[in-house]
Amino acid sequence: MASHLRQLASEATKKVTGLVKRIDIPLTAQSPAGLVQAHYVDPWEKSGKYALGWTYFAVALMLSVFLVRLWHFWQDKIRQAMYKQQLEEHYKNLYNVDAAYVMAAMRTGQAQQFFPEGENGDEKGFRPKENMSSVTIVNDVLALFRWVFYRPIPDFTWGKRRITFSSLAVLTCVLIATVFVTLYCFLKSPLYWQSIQFGSPPLAIRAGMIAVAMTPWIIATSMKANIVTIMIGIGPERLNVFHRWLAYICLFLALVHTVPFYVQPVWDDGGMKVFQRLFPGGSGIIYGTGIACLVPLIWLCVASLPWIRRIAYEAFVLLHIPVAMVYIGVLFWHTKNFLMSWGYLYASIGIWVVCYLMRYFKLNWLKPWRLAFMVGDEAAITLMSENAIKITIPTQMRWKPGQYVYLRMPGISFLDNHPFTIASLCSDDFPSEYGEQYRDCVLVFKPYAGFTRKVLNTTQPSRRGRSTRIEHFWMGHMAVCAAICQPLTLAFWLLGAVVSPP
Repeated sequence: MASHLRQLASEATKKVTGLVKRIDIPLTAQSPAGLVQAHYVDPWEKSGKYALGWTYFAVALMLSVFLVRLWHFWQDKIRQAMYKQQLEEHYKNLYNVDAAYVMAAMRTGQAQQFFPEGENGDEKGFRPKENMSSVTIVNDVLALFRWVFYRPIPDFTWGKRRITFSSLAVLTCVLIATVFVTLYCFLKSPLYWQSIQFGSPPLAIRAGMIAVAMTPWIIATSMKANIVTIMIGIGPERLNVFHRWLAYICLFLALVHTVPFYVQPVWDDGGMKVFQRLFPGGSGIIYGTGIACLVPLIWLCVASLPWIRRIAYEAFVLLHIPVAMVYIGVLFWHTKNFLMSWGYLYASIGIWVVCYLMRYFKLNWLKPWRLAFMVGDEAAITLMSENAIKITIPTQMRWKPGQYVYLRMPGISFLDNHPFTIASLCSDDFPSEYGEQYRDCVLVFKPYAGFTRKVLNTTQPSRRGRSTRIEHFWMGHMAVCAAICQPLTLAFWLLGAVVSPP
């Protein structure tokens, strides 16, 4: 057994050594000038720096957003504390029984007296004072940023088609990232060695390493229960825009990685002899592992284009995650852990697993201390006018204004889940008929296709205005409201939108 393991280890070492020699050819006294250039100008063994460069860029961008969020959180806490202190002082002085204070306060209109003295005797309501808790320069910079980047870009109409753009802030981030990776790949010379015998083209190695390093960020921005959201406070529905753009940039880098191997192919300039000597008994398909990675990536990006996704949305949802898993799997096969590339792939899988665990812990039917454990909550579906649907779920979950839930109804569709914004208030003043521990989570929507159409078909049209009970109703996780709610005198929350008085 031990000898067999040693033999396997020896064969694996020989194969890895041969693969390394395929790209990192050792120098000798008779080495040509082109090979010497390949070892000293941009050596292959140090090409991992390009993957680290993208990682540092993404971390710096996320850190800047985190610092802005931390600044707002600190300012909000200070304002809330000062607001509370001023309110307590106001009512303390308002009902002060000290005669000297009351006589002085009547002239300023701050006392509850029937016959105040002086001209300003009208009762004044509480009005918070201006405070110096914030830095004016920082507030001005943030306000200027919002004024520039929060403006919506007008839609572009071409015939019957309407093209909608992302926000200017998203497009700016995407532009910066695209310029960064493009310059990082093309700015440094040379882009090719004198011969393919001296190693893979530097341009291909740079683009490939950046594309591999981008994979964890593509996974991280795609999750519904998102660790990036916890850090920077941007909801997963907004991070999904970055998920799509990062995938497009990754496809661009994958093509930049592929093209140099056809511009300077391995079968030219004697490279095929070296290739056959180092890869004996291969699959017979040159660049086979690279093509195996490129095909699922192209499908993921092309199928996610809005006008294609709308044609077959159900098929896209069904195949998107399995194809992504295939892409990650063939990346292991293609990269062979060169330049610590598997570290980025392990990070991608780790992020994927952690986010799924976070999501499962948010499921309503996986909490043993609730009656919905392994069963789910019951729901009442009411068909309203114009085929609008109202779903009422008595639940022990708690929510805040603007939050939404992912719903899964096994009796209607076992695999489908759909996000809905909560249209009811979670308050102790509005307990459910199920008991004081329950609150009625109300969802109102207009059915179109897919999951919502299945809900409509389940409800009998003849029962319009009456409720249909669905047993074993499962509720998915709630998205955390990213915005920090400041004290307001009055606010109306409707389906995730807030309208507040000035």
